[in-house]
Amino acid sequence: MKYRETDVPAGHWPAGRNRGGDMKKAAGDDRKRTVGRRGEDIAAAYLVEAGHIVLARNWRAGHLEIDIISMAADGIHFVEVKSRVLPAAAAPEENVGLSKRRRLVAAAARWLGSSGMTDTDCVFDVISVVFDGDRYDVRYFPQAFIPLFI
Repeated sequence: MKYRETDVPAGHWPAGRNRGGDMKKAAGDDRKRTVGRRGEDIAAAYLVEAGHIVLARNWRAGHLEIDIISMAADGIHFVEVKSRVLPAAAAPEENVGLSKRRRLVAAAARWLGSSGMTDTDCVFDVISVVFDGDRYDVRYFPQAFIPLFI
């Protein structure tokens, strides 16, 4: 049920509802999505400039996602893009932990199976995009990890 603030007497807001908090969270989610999308656009352009052919962006299979899938001379690249706005608490590439790597590898296996490219060399990369006002810094980490847990 939806409520307007004027429908509920002061101090009697329904349990579990945070007046204004939902809007703040939504605004924060929109900002994160905008920064993420802009970072992915920049990362894709960076890869194309480096000679890659982008095969897919934001590829999904259930809860699994790959930000960018590209082809280069050395094989298929599965790329995780991390974007941040300064000041950032940590370098974006440091946020690709073990669980994220496992999900990326599982997604890559699904993509490879569905594409029929199972005999192709695979590379797992990370691209970090850090925004500082109108400027940004791109850092590319080719072969950022080798999945030893398959």
